Amino acid sequence: MSQTAKALLVDDRRENLMALEAILQGLPVQSVAVESGEAALKQLLVDDFAVILLDAQMPDMDGFETASHIKRRERTRHVPIIFLTAADKDAQLALRGYAVGAVDYLTKPFDPWVLRAKVSVFVELWVKTRQLATQSDLVREHEAQWRTLTDAVDEASALLRADDPDARTRALDLLEQARWGNTL
Repeated sequence: MSQTAKALLVDDRRENLMALEAILQGLPVQSVAVESGEAALKQLLVDDFAVILLDAQMPDMDGFETASHIKRRERTRHVPIIFLTAADKDAQLALRGYAVGAVDYLTKPFDPWVLRAKVSVFVELWVKTRQLATQSDLVREHEAQWRTLTDAVDEASALLRADDPDARTRALDLLEQARWGNTL
């Protein structure tokens, strides 16, 4: 599984997006920067993300409304959201962020190394989740192959017990087909 983890960066100020991209540089994550909540929702329709860094205070659709939309969608409801905001005076904003589904709420200025560490954790969880999904698919595939082989052996055994001279040939053909068609 070689798909690269992505972080969605949402801020109405271009300089903040550039700063976030610089902070995340060197991490195993591709940054996708957008300048509005509407653009974030559109981006979430076409890409999967390991984490969303979301500015709480933006014009038009603010971060809280954006997060609310994200959490209502089946496809995106489990994507972790970290709110970033310059408004550190009002504890109610942090509570509001957690209420709409944020996993964290950081006020500016924040320590870039703390943000990198948090993003790294979510990227690692995203990668591990993808790996588990791939392994689960492989296990299901192997179980289906095993059932096919078991059914073939059962059918061949029944044919071999039959008092029919052609049954032995059909049983051997069945076992050969199962052997070459379904290798574990």
